Amino acid sequence: MASSADLHIHTFFSDSTSSPQEVVDEALLAGLSCIAITDHDIVEGVNPTIEAASPHHLEVVPGIELSSEFENCDIHILGYFIDHNKGPLHEKIDVFLDARMERMKKMIMNLKAVGINNIEFEEVCALTQSRAVGRAHLAALLQQKGWVSNIKSAFEKYIGPGCPGYAPKYKQTPFEAIELIRSCGGVAVMAHPMLTQKDELIPQFVAAGLKGLEVYYPNCINTVTEFYERIAQKNNLIATGGSDAHGKAKSFTYVGKRTVPLEVVEQLRRASVIARSEATKQSL
Repeated sequence: MASSADLHIHTFFSDSTSSPQEVVDEALLAGLSCIAITDHDIVEGVNPTIEAASPHHLEVVPGIELSSEFENCDIHILGYFIDHNKGPLHEKIDVFLDARMERMKKMIMNLKAVGINNIEFEEVCALTQSRAVGRAHLAALLQQKGWVSNIKSAFEKYIGPGCPGYAPKYKQTPFEAIELIRSCGGVAVMAHPMLTQKDELIPQFVAAGLKGLEVYYPNCINTVTEFYERIAQKNNLIATGGSDAHGKAKSFTYVGKRTVPLEVVEQLRRASVIARSEATKQSL
């Protein structure tokens, strides 16, 4: 395991229950050499994780998982080796976070309209260490207050598309997400395509600058993994992978459950050098 990397991990700066220190502790326990922090629409978890990892020679790749939508389907785009301290992405994050806050207020109002009147905006915000509030936080409160028996039921009954509490998210296409990652010298990778099930769009994303595909994902049978290995190879994409760990928020996975060789990190690093060069030329 010492030559392995987990390239899809969340912290409590988005919708995980784990602090950066806890993520590092779990990575060390799993014997990992490299991790990537890929919080939803936010990068606040990157620097604290780098700080926590530095005494242990654990590499932390700065990353993000951008939300987007196309043809009424949620499509997540991962960004690796991004410039997380400044630049176009950092400026856009404020827009994302403001939109998340407003969406949450609308969903709470929608729930009040159908009689769920004991959930307040401040309670949802208290479940995260940032402004990156999301439906997972609201689902947790719906379960905690007895409206549903589990998180899945919260989405199916109240806050999924078409449900009474649902409110649409900030509109960004995958093409815009890919371009945003490219503009800050990052490498764009399509997250968990086996969940999205929009394989026919992958060539369009490649034409827009997609460089990788998350082939290795927890709890996938070999035939599914092999299918996406072939798609990645056909489209000359870097085959990435990771656990999608969310602490206690996702019981089916954990840091280190799905890993890739360090060579994948080097492939992403080389691609980021090219991306940064292109981004610099475009800014001149």
